[in-house]
Amino acid sequence: MWYWLFKYVLIGPILAALGRPTIEGLENVPARGPMILASNHQAVLDSFYLPLKVKRRITFLAKSEYFTGSGLKGAFQKWFFTAVGQVPIDRTGADAAQDALNAGKRVIESGKLLGIYPEGTRSPDGRLYKGKTGMARLALQTGVQVVPVAMIGTDKMNPIGSKVWRPTKITIKIGKPIDFSRFEGLAGNRFVERAVTDEVMYELMLLSGQEYVDVYAASLKKAADKPVLDAESSGARSSSVDPERLPNTKAS
Repeated sequence: MWYWLFKYVLIGPILAALGRPTIEGLENVPARGPMILASNHQAVLDSFYLPLKVKRRITFLAKSEYFTGSGLKGAFQKWFFTAVGQVPIDRTGADAAQDALNAGKRVIESGKLLGIYPEGTRSPDGRLYKGKTGMARLALQTGVQVVPVAMIGTDKMNPIGSKVWRPTKITIKIGKPIDFSRFEGLAGNRFVERAVTDEVMYELMLLSGQEYVDVYAASLKKAADKPVLDAESSGARSSSVDPERLPNTKAS
């Protein structure tokens, strides 16, 4: 009940007024049956605007930190994400990948739409980063199709670190479903999983118009936060890793 109340009464109208969202390719999302919606990830608001414009309910795998906060804020956050049907996953433990896979399979096997961000985290600079293979494992193990989704403008409305939403035009582009049945029986093959993931990321690049970077976003964030010796100093001063020094590519 809360999912639909938030969508149509409590939050949806505000989001609609701030973002004037439009959606292209909605016909590519089936009226029923399980499917994976694989989206780029620009901002927290991605998980708000996509459900706002897709008629069917979407279940996202959410980081467990949203459910484990303390105090009044933590209690509200846990209630909110639980109320809208998000599934918590622990991304830090040794079994994190398998736990996320199991959670995703349960959603798919119940006939629902599963929302996934293949990059694994928000883009730190607006570019599209290398996808993780968990999405591919789910697609290969369950046999469901993958629909690429490009969220455009959410990073302008909700930049990383910002606390106030800024009115900005939001556009959602949904691509045609990708059928990976040609790889039937090859679940668990890491080369196939990488090929499936890269195919989806390529479609996301075309839909979103983002520059593609063949580096994991999480690795770049971790490297950027780690002090390194400044080559121009004697060793007493440190600087952060420059993301522009990491290899990147852009499709022609």
